[in-house]
Amino acid sequence: MKIITSKAFKNGNVHAIRLDDGMMIETTDTFLPYYTKHCINDHSNELKDDDFGDRSERWMIGVSTMSGCPCRCKFCATGSMPKWRNLTADEIVGQVLMMTRMNSQKIYETQEFKINYTRMGEPFLNLDNVKEAIRKLDKIWSSARIHHYISTIGIKDSDFSWIKDNITLQVSLHSCIDGRRDELIPFPRTMTVKELGEIRTESDLKTTLNMTLVEENDFDIDVLKKYFNNDSFFVKLSPINKNKISEQNNLGDGIIKAINIQ
Repeated sequence: MKIITSKAFKNGNVHAIRLDDGMMIETTDTFLPYYTKHCINDHSNELKDDDFGDRSERWMIGVSTMSGCPCRCKFCATGSMPKWRNLTADEIVGQVLMMTRMNSQKIYETQEFKINYTRMGEPFLNLDNVKEAIRKLDKIWSSARIHHYISTIGIKDSDFSWIKDNITLQVSLHSCIDGRRDELIPFPRTMTVKELGEIRTESDLKTTLNMTLVEENDFDIDVLKKYFNNDSFFVKLSPINKNKISEQNNLGDGIIKAINIQ
């Protein structure tokens, strides 16, 4: 794999990577101040000031699990790719190794080292390779505490029993209305809002409900209280990262006006 182009942010980088067969993926290498780890206690997903910390605090590597994606979420730029395929376990691991080799920071010396399976692809459609990648990464850094953060749209009949200990789940909710959620995530085999609320894991952390809110009606506190137990879930509100696909689908700016760090 080879980095083709990169974009720098105040808290890290995003890289476009070409695989050996010519397919493309996206990998991120970012960091945040350590206090953001406990943002759930402050009921905030925002930075306090312009101090973005460094990789010695919270170091996060975002990996792709596919090149392209069949889910075609209405605000995801990956939907513009004409083809997709599952990545091998070694291709997933290779992204992490590439990012760690590019930086002088050692993962043993960072307060939190986190691998986010949140870039291209749906991890639960490539589950065997994702699990094998996690096993290999935990073996490579067996004396370090790696946290694996798996993001899913909620595929029907998924097995969540392996989400435990240092592996945490994020669910892309985006709307509390089933029909509306199906519009935003037009994959034919997604769980209902009620079914998502029945997910239980043995992770060290609560399951994240990620909501990229397009319209005010997508958020319904009564639905959240009814289906999502506060002991098992917490809600993260995210802005739309505008791109060609979100604009083609006329999603606008969304209702979260805060922007991600540029």
